[in-house]
Amino acid sequence: MTFAQVAFYVLAAAALVSALGVVVVRNVVYSALLLILTLSLTGLVYLFLYADFLALVQILIYGGTVSVLLLFALMLTRPDQYHVRAHAHWPLGLAAAIVVFAVLAYQAVATDWLGGHTPVLERASPAAIGELLFGPWAVPFEIASMVLLVALLGALILARRSEGES
Repeated sequence: MTFAQVAFYVLAAAALVSALGVVVVRNVVYSALLLILTLSLTGLVYLFLYADFLALVQILIYGGTVSVLLLFALMLTRPDQYHVRAHAHWPLGLAAAIVVFAVLAYQAVATDWLGGHTPVLERASPAAIGELLFGPWAVPFEIASMVLLVALLGALILARRSEGES
């Protein structure tokens, strides 16, 4: 096993542990900081997979912009006003998470990732990046834009909530 493979597995394990910390930690600010760490580590994992553009987008947009937006939304709201509720449906959520993990694990094992060719560009011109961005990477790019839109709308709704609203 090479050093790059060991580093990849260490980064992936650290990203999984920090993602688990996002869900487990009771303090919202610590959870947001762990989210920043998780998104940044995911960007580094993309870097090891030779997806330089996705790594840059992951670190700059998600690790930076969305996380700062989330921290501002946390600062604008007052979490001490809201009561902590007992979540009676956590077994259903756990079952759904196990099913989603099983489907994703099956897809990760069953997919031919390279498809018979290497993903390295011969030349990194704007035209080549555009062909990749609007070709095989169009769906991940649109998913990223939808996540950003939802995060922005959520922050606006939280920031515009008045004192009398619940």
